[in-house]
Amino acid sequence: MTMDVSHRGLTDAQVAALVDELAEAARTGARIAPASRRHPAMTVSDSYEVQRLWRARREAEGGRVAGFKIGLTSVAMQQAFGLDEPDYGVIFEDQILAAGSTVRATAWNNARVEVELSFLLASALVPGQGSGADGAFTAEDILAATACVVPSLEILDCHFVEDGMTVVDTISDNAALGAVVRGAEEFDPAAFDLSWIGAKLTINGAIVETGVSGAVLGHPAASAAWMANRFAERGEEIPAGSLLLSGSFTRPIPVSAGDAVIADYQGMGEVRVQFT
Repeated sequence: MTMDVSHRGLTDAQVAALVDELAEAARTGARIAPASRRHPAMTVSDSYEVQRLWRARREAEGGRVAGFKIGLTSVAMQQAFGLDEPDYGVIFEDQILAAGSTVRATAWNNARVEVELSFLLASALVPGQGSGADGAFTAEDILAATACVVPSLEILDCHFVEDGMTVVDTISDNAALGAVVRGAEEFDPAAFDLSWIGAKLTINGAIVETGVSGAVLGHPAASAAWMANRFAERGEEIPAGSLLLSGSFTRPIPVSAGDAVIADYQGMGEVRVQFT
């Protein structure tokens, strides 16, 4: 099922109420019943409207958008949600952590980690100025606009009770983004075949997951291009300096207090985070 963004099933008041609920859940650490269960008429378009209003409120409070993320990039994850395309969200500046950070596991609900590559843009992605058909962005456009590639870990967050949750809940919850652990080293994208970057995820000394970057829509730059095109459809430019989180090539792995997490990337070193 491709995401249907053509119509709304909720009123503006219902959308605003969901944003209020999510903000309160983030503040208190409580989890709320899935919106999809309480609002059967809710559509993907409604979910992105919830996300848009949540973002607008955070920006009005002084938050700064520093990047963008794509999720559900693997076939397995899409099948789990009955979809055939990814979802996407935004990254605020205060959600970017330095590699080597020590963080509280309880800062996020049901914290899980994923292994990803990020693109740091040297130039803006302006709607209609891609090299593809009708000005769409391509993987080549992403690479041309990229200053460097940065290995990164994503920490997932979830403010909904997961039993019964669907993709409209995930999208409403900013595509489940909790934080990004940004690697300390930056790499020239031209120096690697970015579709063949292998990685091992280790927790407390044991390898718990492995993956290869080509699992992300065939190439992480293709994944980033897909996301840039979704924002372009809304008339939104992705500015220079943005960090584009291109999607996980490992399964989400739960973490808890006491876990030492290391992602070891082929040719790109390690990204570490300690949970307390």
